[in-house]
Amino acid sequence: MMALLHADFLHLPIAHRALHDRAAGRPENSRAAVRAAVKAGYGIEIDVQPSSDGVAMVFHDYDLRRLTGVGGRVAALTAADLSSRRLLDAEDGIPTLVEVLEIVGGKVPLLIEIKDQDGALGPAVGGLELAVAGALKGYAGPVAVMSFNPHSVAAFHRAAPDVAVGLITSSYRLKDWPLIPAATRDHLREIPDYNRTGAAFISHEVGDLARPRVAELRAKGARILCWTVRTPEAERIARQHADNITFEQYLAPFPA
Repeated sequence: MMALLHADFLHLPIAHRALHDRAAGRPENSRAAVRAAVKAGYGIEIDVQPSSDGVAMVFHDYDLRRLTGVGGRVAALTAADLSSRRLLDAEDGIPTLVEVLEIVGGKVPLLIEIKDQDGALGPAVGGLELAVAGALKGYAGPVAVMSFNPHSVAAFHRAAPDVAVGLITSSYRLKDWPLIPAATRDHLREIPDYNRTGAAFISHEVGDLARPRVAELRAKGARILCWTVRTPEAERIARQHADNITFEQYLAPFPA
């Protein structure tokens, strides 16, 4: 069974890592950035990583240093420790997914990226997917889950078949993905796992949207999102190929 992407994901621009602006006290994936996106009426994209005690935490990096100023692996600390680790340029710490769901409250669409826990986009996944599925149980707002790792998407889809899932896709250039084996990059580049994962959409690298496989999937009914648009001109080009955009560093206009 394939759950369809809610229509709100197709007409509300999606704020990448929420509507972040560190100079304004809203670092990426923070509660303040989420609140700002909700207030502005944008869709929201967030990332999740696991705590050591299995809680889905809203955080992009695997290491804490860039966003908290102190190093350490996210997955090595408990949810309580991570919640107390203050984000740079913020007044509070790392939120849990449950906390973000409470802030959003179904008012705008929420797009959740499950960060790869295998290390090479392979099959060693499952725990974080179950944690996200558990957090979403009973959530009534527009929500969708995605990952670069097809194994992760498939695992989440098995755990929560009523939630729309998608693949994050890329040109997989070596310079951008040095830790991923060449065979894996070559396999993923042409998006062969779309059907087997139960996907309803892809979110494709904005500079690679002209790839024929993207047009082929769109012609077959796949919804096409993209990452990450940073200028109005890039948005104009992206919308020639994609149904909607994920944006940052400017305020994307709402469609008429």
